Amino acid sequence: MTKPILPGEVAAAVVDPVAYGQWDPLHDQLAWARANAPLAIAENPDHDPFWLVTRHADIMAISRDPQRFANGIRPTVLTNRDGEALARAATPNNDGHLIRSLVQMDAPDHMKYRLLTQSWFMPKNLRIVEDRIRQIARETVDHMLAASSETDFARDVAAHYPLRVIMDILGVPREDEPRMLMLTQQLFGPTDPELNRSREAITSAEQAIAMLNFVIADFENYFGALTADRRASPREDIATVIANAMIGGEQIPDRELAGYYMIIATAGHDTTSASTAGAIMELAKNPALFERFRDAGSDKAGLIEEAIRWTTPVQHFMRSAKEDVEVGGQTIRAGDWLMLNYVSGNRDEDVFGDPFVFDPDREKNQQIAFGFGAHVCLGQHLARMEMRILMEELLPRLARLEMAGEPARVESVFVGGLKRLPIRFEAR
Repeated sequence: MTKPILPGEVAAAVVDPVAYGQWDPLHDQLAWARANAPLAIAENPDHDPFWLVTRHADIMAISRDPQRFANGIRPTVLTNRDGEALARAATPNNDGHLIRSLVQMDAPDHMKYRLLTQSWFMPKNLRIVEDRIRQIARETVDHMLAASSETDFARDVAAHYPLRVIMDILGVPREDEPRMLMLTQQLFGPTDPELNRSREAITSAEQAIAMLNFVIADFENYFGALTADRRASPREDIATVIANAMIGGEQIPDRELAGYYMIIATAGHDTTSASTAGAIMELAKNPALFERFRDAGSDKAGLIEEAIRWTTPVQHFMRSAKEDVEVGGQTIRAGDWLMLNYVSGNRDEDVFGDPFVFDPDREKNQQIAFGFGAHVCLGQHLARMEMRILMEELLPRLARLEMAGEPARVESVFVGGLKRLPIRFEAR
């Protein structure tokens, strides 16, 4: 059977950081793909060919089948041909993973490592830290309302609140939070000149890999010192759990140790920041929605779930087929590389009525922004709790909320969201 090939403009859009920053034209391309070639090959000059998976059902099918679709064989984030070659040459066992965290692991390692901290992020245990999260939310709101009647909500509020929460749970001192924010933005936004380490456009794979290695080394040095401290003086925090954890009767190897810290420290706040900013943007654009959710007694669950779908901060992950398998009527061959495009899956017309309308009243919101299956986001319950608490503390204290300028999105194929959100408000 001949593999279906995507039109050049669609294939180019899904690998272009600028397209994800512009957002709406990208959605047009993805909608075309869902309707005409929902599982097809994307060919671009600088990348190995890969299957673009755009339908919700196909993304779910692949996600629930980790035995046949692996994370660890090739990069789990889209990487161009030269970048992958450089990464393989620079990594142990030639595996190409500059970071080896839960994201890059397959069975049996994945579950062994996941179970080390999984209980910390379950709803029952998160209730223990709810009062502390509410205190952080109140401090955040107080600071926002005292500063001015206008703010860049993405930069000045959404970026800092979940950062403080996850750093508090992890055990990072407050004075080190700016460093963690800077390193996270450099790690997740290497293609955005406003956020990356060099503050300039990246023009070569060598430049990109070198920059990422500097960022990773900074993380490793920081968390190496934190590990030594927690082994000498354990505390009631996740850093202590990770530092003293045992796998197979031995302490976690340094590479996996650093990866564990990094996935919690970065994904634990950056994606929540994006969804929180997305919710506030839609409320600022829609006075009726704002009035409804400003009520302290209103149920915020629908608003939060829709904001997560609407924003889809983690925009894709890659998978590699371990054997021949049929998905969505197409035969995927062993060794094929696939992009699970969550941006597209969360706008799938077969799953979401009026998918391009922000609708907090969706009866059953099947958003897949947290992924699905064995690799579903470890911190999904924490993210929802953080967003709910901030909305409960912020919205009742506002008399008015509106946009004060044009928002701007991160130019990144991997983790996206708003990097600027100017709003104007009046406190009650």
